[in-house]
Amino acid sequence: MRSDIHQWITTANGFEGYRVIRSLGVVRGITVRSRSVLGNIGAAFQSLAGGNITLYTELAEKARGEAYEIMLQHAAQVGANAVIAMRYDANEIMDGITEVLAYGTAVVIERIP
Repeated sequence: MRSDIHQWITTANGFEGYRVIRSLGVVRGITVRSRSVLGNIGAAFQSLAGGNITLYTELAEKARGEAYEIMLQHAAQVGANAVIAMRYDANEIMDGITEVLAYGTAVVIERIP
């Protein structure tokens, strides 16, 4: 089911032409990440030039991707074929360590005839 669910994730509260036939509750994926000491040094050098700090951008993207995949696994475990109202959240747990959360409502949808 997980491979099918990728196309059925939305930040909206539903899909046009489909109806929710069962709500299965909140699903989430959580990851906690930090950059290595060498990565922080590299990012510090990048910050001297200004602009996008690609080392941190890559870290953020990996963390979001990991949290998203964990959320999809959770949705599949509860029997969902879609996730609606999907969101991301991030919190700094301590200096240089960030929690990233992907969450939404797991649902079963069907096409409206």
